[in-house]
Amino acid sequence: MAGRMSSSPLDNPVWAALTGPHAHLAEQKGQVLRYPADVAPFVALPDQPDEHVWRDVADLAGPGATAVIAGATGPAPAGWTVLGETPGVQLEGTGLTVAPDAEAVRLTEADVPEMLDLVARTQPGPFLPRTISLGTYLGIRRDGALIAMAGERFHPPGWTEISAVCTDPAFRGEGLAARLIRAVAAGIRERGELPFLHAAASNVGAIRLYEHLGFRLNRTLVFLAVQVPEADKR
Repeated sequence: MAGRMSSSPLDNPVWAALTGPHAHLAEQKGQVLRYPADVAPFVALPDQPDEHVWRDVADLAGPGATAVIAGATGPAPAGWTVLGETPGVQLEGTGLTVAPDAEAVRLTEADVPEMLDLVARTQPGPFLPRTISLGTYLGIRRDGALIAMAGERFHPPGWTEISAVCTDPAFRGEGLAARLIRAVAAGIRERGELPFLHAAASNVGAIRLYEHLGFRLNRTLVFLAVQVPEADKR
């Protein structure tokens, strides 16, 4: 049997989201859940996955597919290709000062091509054609062009993750990211929830900004990206 599930929603946030507020998006095979492939690459596993769980991952994702696990607790089985192991931090925003922003506008599906272009140029992390369905995304425009954005991703009960924080390089240093983080968090607080976020441990500049805004370290974790074998040998 696979290991028990975490007691705190933030211990296994993808699982908590896909069995909670994002259950309508969940695809399931056995003990494994995932977001649709065009929404997010994340797969949710029990805390201590056994060989049966990894078989469920293979069946759900399909041969050759990529799966990303937030907070992996062990290595992938033999025969699986590890595409990346990224040490990360999880920060909770109970001390964050929030504020709406008059210049920030809510982004819609019509804005997705510009959002994808901004993400491609700034690399804040995974953002796909239907990632916008995960929650509210706010952007700032100048002369009609989208130059900065931030939005909501994982939604464990009582919490919402702030994600896809990015600014066009030509406009960095103006405090746009901080403003958008506070604005997105204001919407989260209005729902009676708390903001949190993840960052690569190597991204010390972003972590410094988040801590300056009031985020505090909750835990460290590893983001594991693996490729399902082309032929899953049972």
